[in-house]
Amino acid sequence: MKILTLAALAVLLGMPAANARTVDVTPLPAQVTVADGNMIITSATSLVIDAPAEDAARLRDYADTEWRRFAPAGKKSPTAIELKTVKRLDGVDSPEGYRLTVTPRAATVEATTGAGLFYGLQTLIQLADSGDTIPEVAITDSPRFGYRGMMLDISRHYRDKDFILKQIDALARLKINRLHLHLTDAAGWRIEIKRYPRLTEYAAWRPELTWKEWTDGGARYAEASDFNAHGGFLTQDDAREIVRYAADRYITVIPEIEMPSHSEELTATFPEISCTHNPKGEPDVCVGNEQTFEILQNILDEVMEIFPSEYIHIGGDEASKKAWKECDLCSKRMTEEGLKDVDQLQSYLIHRIEQYLNSKGRSLIGWDEIMEGGLAPNATVMSWRGTEGGIKAARSGHQAVMSPGGYCYLDSYQDAPATQPVAISGYLPLERVYSYDPAPDSLGTDVTRWITGIQGNLWTEYVPTAQHAEYMLWPRMIAIAEIGWTPQALRSWDSFRPRALKVADNMRSHGYTVFDLRGEAGNRRQSTRPAEHLARGKKVTYNVPWWSNYNAAREATLTDGLRGGWSYGDGRWQGFLHRGDQRVDVTIDLEKVTDITYVGADFMQITGPGVWFPSKVEISVSDDGKNFTTITTI
Repeated sequence: MKILTLAALAVLLGMPAANARTVDVTPLPAQVTVADGNMIITSATSLVIDAPAEDAARLRDYADTEWRRFAPAGKKSPTAIELKTVKRLDGVDSPEGYRLTVTPRAATVEATTGAGLFYGLQTLIQLADSGDTIPEVAITDSPRFGYRGMMLDISRHYRDKDFILKQIDALARLKINRLHLHLTDAAGWRIEIKRYPRLTEYAAWRPELTWKEWTDGGARYAEASDFNAHGGFLTQDDAREIVRYAADRYITVIPEIEMPSHSEELTATFPEISCTHNPKGEPDVCVGNEQTFEILQNILDEVMEIFPSEYIHIGGDEASKKAWKECDLCSKRMTEEGLKDVDQLQSYLIHRIEQYLNSKGRSLIGWDEIMEGGLAPNATVMSWRGTEGGIKAARSGHQAVMSPGGYCYLDSYQDAPATQPVAISGYLPLERVYSYDPAPDSLGTDVTRWITGIQGNLWTEYVPTAQHAEYMLWPRMIAIAEIGWTPQALRSWDSFRPRALKVADNMRSHGYTVFDLRGEAGNRRQSTRPAEHLARGKKVTYNVPWWSNYNAAREATLTDGLRGGWSYGDGRWQGFLHRGDQRVDVTIDLEKVTDITYVGADFMQITGPGVWFPSKVEISVSDDGKNFTTITTI
């Protein structure tokens, strides 16, 4: 056999080179050795599984249904595929790691767990590439992170059991091991709770088909029996089937029951647990009301009975906390508990729910706002508002799953917006997703050891159909899968892109709706090269400050020659908060009287997140910097 150097490995796994054998596997394995032979699978090839009974049954059933049926094991088999568990495996320190050895006579996968055997089998299936020939290789492989996940929001637009099972199939092929289901939010309650049937008789339905129509129409709920009711929910039997199906593919399903905010559907069903008792539904539950905790704990009891996952996600994000400031019960709670502000009141709820989950043998995970007012002692933080929350949690000795919006929010446009279905905002092409490193060495091992993984999130406010949801997930989730599995030193965009194309083509052939990467238009053309103009580097003065969330290049933004791309989050667009009739005046000093023939600026409007064009633009000139003449109004 020929052992490849690290540099040669990139060539082997997809970059063109003369006379090089290619081994296309995604996610990219950690170590590969290649030889010149092949193993040929025939109708007489046997499958031998030496593993605990439950794993053996799962693996055989998966091979039979998702790959091919093999001959029974016997002495007459000319070739064999063997999957076997071992007590230890040199060079593999993860229970999900494996060693795969292929010779002309046999393909052998060794691992310490059934999960490792499953991932080795996935690599073997990719090597076969839907054919009968497997190249002679030796692969030793382990995931970089233990948590490799995808979040699917089925509240804003309901997705049924069959859709979820279909996505599980795709996740399994890419060695993703967590499926996070966002089951509850203002737009709909999507899981049957038998103690509270009203949640799915009423709060799972709405008069309008789409989330946008629903919000524009006043965000009202409907009875399930209404003629024009739209929505749906997973029965407990549906959910159990999803859990079993995922477990057979070594995927854990994590349920999310949102609290204390994004809870309009809950408080519309039980107005007594909001601070105002408004039957329309308030976003925040009342933390001062003991009945709130009774209902939440009863719901969690049924959820935990269905979902055996260690983690229970409780959301915790974007609580307005406004009603708490005016609520007698919340004030009483704050006084009794010695809480100084509403941030600590939220922390009280998070701590209390964590204690309840811990008492049931479960762990709490939530979005990074659960840190406000003090983080619960055993909580795991899912960092979405950038990376700062996850890094802060890791530095304090808490586990963190990295899911920053700028890299992992798959509801953003993946190509030029004018070429795509309507999305919420932003621009997140596959290459940018792939560029993300959740745990860079610069953080130091005392921090990175607490960063347990990465997750891609699909929020569905603007994703009304199953086909649209798949289109937004794929191929970007392929990049999330490789980030989560492959050592950072081995990752290369030039190697990944052709492999992603191959995976996407395979998915398309199996009935998935996948974005056409080959036809990608790319980023805004004007942003790809600097612009030359008379104001380059000149002094700029503002009469009001820009918003600190969108500084761009500060005073140099309009004169540095760099133009923004499709996303206002790309660091090049400067933003201003709207304050009534306040003007934004910007003065550019050209330093001397200069002949000009054109004045231009770029503006962006994306109404979903509230990004608007100016209503009017005036362009004025001055010879002395004091007296200005307006030359046009647009």
